[in-house]
Amino acid sequence: MMRLVAISGSLRKDSFNTQLLNAAAKFLPEHYEFELLDISQLDYYNEDIDTENKPLAVTRFLASIERASVLLFASPEYNHGMSGVLKNAIDWASRPAFQSPLLRKPCGILTAAKSPVGGARAQADLKNVLSSTLSQIFPAVEYLLPDAHEKFSAQGELTDSIALGRLKRYVEGLITWANGISFISTEH
Repeated sequence: MMRLVAISGSLRKDSFNTQLLNAAAKFLPEHYEFELLDISQLDYYNEDIDTENKPLAVTRFLASIERASVLLFASPEYNHGMSGVLKNAIDWASRPAFQSPLLRKPCGILTAAKSPVGGARAQADLKNVLSSTLSQIFPAVEYLLPDAHEKFSAQGELTDSIALGRLKRYVEGLITWANGISFISTEH
């Protein structure tokens, strides 16, 4: 069974980015499991506690990253960058350097924001950080959801047909690409 592990960079209860990840899950092939991680319980990264006896929430988080066939991140844009909680989660997952669970892990990135640029700067920030972890980032046109507050129902469903069509293409492309990456890496 293949597994897409989703990580939202927003802690907000009615987060547009979390809702976007849930909408993306609807486009996964049947043989894919979907897991949405909760990063709200992760301690701040601190090398003093990055030992064999890591906090339980961190251990569970890292195990989910390791089991993932592909990761899908979604982040709001805070001050032209990704959220601090998402950066903290990536800092945990990026250790040990060059041997982390993120090494060569296929990753996709979505952003949703109330602004008309849809989180483009957060996405650029996230790409930069993931590149430094040697993750493999889906080489596609960015999925940005501008004016996100106008595109979801009160129940958290993505209702904009154009946004849904673009999301379907993005997820299908991500899965096809990730499956190809996995096949190539197991062949060598």
